[in-house]
Amino acid sequence: MLVLAHISDLHLDGTERATERAERVRDRLWELPGPVDALLVTGDIADHGTEAEYEEAARLLGLRDRGAPFPVLTCPGNHDSRAPYRKALLGEPAGEGPVNSVRVFDDAAVLMCDSSMPGSDEGELDEETYAWIEETLDELDGTLPALLAFHHPPVALHHPLPDAYRLRRPSALAALLERRSEVAGIITGHAHTPAATVFGGRPLLVGPGVTWTLRLPWEGEGAADREAPPGFAFHVLDDEGRLTSHFRVAV
Repeated sequence: MLVLAHISDLHLDGTERATERAERVRDRLWELPGPVDALLVTGDIADHGTEAEYEEAARLLGLRDRGAPFPVLTCPGNHDSRAPYRKALLGEPAGEGPVNSVRVFDDAAVLMCDSSMPGSDEGELDEETYAWIEETLDELDGTLPALLAFHHPPVALHHPLPDAYRLRRPSALAALLERRSEVAGIITGHAHTPAATVFGGRPLLVGPGVTWTLRLPWEGEGAADREAPPGFAFHVLDDEGRLTSHFRVAV
């Protein structure tokens, strides 16, 4: 069984508000008494993609001093910038190519994929990323179930804001899923609302936003509910390959 805590859309910008909301969620997760295998962060970690914002994120998430009680897995969003992300958050050489990585656990693998498109709010898994996914799954040789994590949902979520900037070419992802039965589910962010649906016959789980919550059209005026508490999720992939999600808020 794999247990992932999941946060998304911190939008750290150096303001007290953004930092306090991220720290509120962080503190709740760091104090958990039970076993969590990793924390997954699905993009828009920074608001402007600056090195200073990623340095704050690295401090807050315990990436520099290894202060986190479990591994922290990240992938970029449309507000993130690849070179500063690599340098200041990951401590790697700066580069402009997609930021893809994998973490293999005893019971499953998590592939963190880069759906960001420099200069655009839309998302796309480019050919390099699709090739990397295929090669990574080939190396795992079907021995473990895998979860794909990236920022942009590939389906409409029934709000004009996230639906205007979703993942391009979803048919390419659907074709990959048709070939790859070992993929047990997809985990994304971007929409600032907890949501659960299906894509390509797999569960698609969208994490809530930390910085603000999306107000759905039938909930009232204005897209951003800045008074709602920051949210997070727990995703459980059990030994039967079933993915179950629980959504929480940090008050």
